Amino acid sequence: MTDVEKKTSAPVPHEWTYAPAPESTDVVRLQERYGLFIGGEWVEPKEFFTTVAPRDESPLAEVGQASEADVLAAVAAARDASKKWRKLAGSERAKYLFRIARILQERSREFAVLESLNGGKPIKESRDVDLPLAAAHFFYYAGWADKLEYAFPNRTPKPLGVAGQIIPWNFPLLMLAWKIAPALAGGNTVVLKPAETTPLTALLFCDVLRQADLPPGVVNIVTGDGSTGAALVDADVDKIAFTGSTEVGKAIQRRLAGTGKKVTLELGGKAANIVFDDCALDQAVEGIVNGIYFNQGHVCCAGSRLFVQESIAEPLIDKLKRRMGTLRVGDPLDKNTDVGAINSRMQLERIQELVQAGRDEGAEIYQPPCRLPEKGYWFAPTVFTNVAQSYRIAQEEIFGPVLSVLTFRTPDEAVEKANNTPYGLSAGVWTDKGSRILWMAERLRAGVVWANTFNRFDPTSPFGGYKESGFGREGGRHGMEPYLSFE
Repeated sequence: MTDVEKKTSAPVPHEWTYAPAPESTDVVRLQERYGLFIGGEWVEPKEFFTTVAPRDESPLAEVGQASEADVLAAVAAARDASKKWRKLAGSERAKYLFRIARILQERSREFAVLESLNGGKPIKESRDVDLPLAAAHFFYYAGWADKLEYAFPNRTPKPLGVAGQIIPWNFPLLMLAWKIAPALAGGNTVVLKPAETTPLTALLFCDVLRQADLPPGVVNIVTGDGSTGAALVDADVDKIAFTGSTEVGKAIQRRLAGTGKKVTLELGGKAANIVFDDCALDQAVEGIVNGIYFNQGHVCCAGSRLFVQESIAEPLIDKLKRRMGTLRVGDPLDKNTDVGAINSRMQLERIQELVQAGRDEGAEIYQPPCRLPEKGYWFAPTVFTNVAQSYRIAQEEIFGPVLSVLTFRTPDEAVEKANNTPYGLSAGVWTDKGSRILWMAERLRAGVVWANTFNRFDPTSPFGGYKESGFGREGGRHGMEPYLSFE
């Protein structure tokens, strides 16, 4: 019998290197110039502006700058379409929503690539989070469209009429779905203004409406800067739904005071992510990373304040820094990328200014070694330790990949520190004790409290804030109510 030659296994490499895995842009066909989508038709505005790719600052397309007259025309088209849409049976409205959801699923790769190209977020986030959730919202509200009397028993729900909707640049398509789906399910028509820096997926969505054969004027898309949004707020609409900064939200609320228009505001946040010493430490580290570095920290509910129980502060920070060293920063269209490009030069300068303030105030900064691309808008994942409650980085919304670490000793101290902010959008609690989770959730002034996870969303679950994080809810039955009147 011959001896069997033993093969020695290859040694485990000390470092992993990743070959580029770029997603092709061929699936997206961009037009050189986009107009405004009003009454089911493309309307040519008088002015245009250029939208760029944050990864390399290259121009993508020229986009229409809607004037006040354009906005009024869109509102008039929505008002005219409302006469038939509001009388349509809920089961018929549901068919259109189901069609939109299915088309988004069928064209998900196209939308995901465009979302990453125009917004700068990693393709794996657009592909695996944004698109499935956007389609899920249309599916969910399609199910409610013919069951409103069951959603709100002993009340008679009726559509408001025309809803003006203004969405931000961090989740362009998902925020569009959050707003349009419940509005249409409730029998309303819509005029939507996407963010100035990320209008392209909203404009591509107009083709989805064409495919779904949605009646003209039911959804209208007007692009432009803040002046377009202001014109929409002042127009003859029945409701304004706004997601964006607290500063702009306050201005909208002042403008609408006494007008009788309904309004919901989903504004900024400075979420507390609270880690107790009995947590699953490695799981908590993953949740911390997901909570602040997901979408480059461009998340209103990002866990930008980390509160760690003193007894585990050192090992947790060590693990966190090691984990940050594995994050890959680079081309948003590379499937290996964890942290993509900052959305705009203005936002990058805002992040840089606040990070410098953190240095000046005396906090200790850590950034893992990484090579940032020469072109485009980039910022390395950052963590600050030795942060005091009074520091700007612990009080102001940075909206970037920057984490501030503070410590606490007791649950009471954790609650007091977590609530010491003008915001109240979200929070996270990491502990092995279910009773402690419930105790904390009862006392935290936050619209959403996640337990042993972070940044988890579902169309059936309401989302919204307290204090300067706004009012009103989106998602679930609660997200339908602001689009209805009751007799």
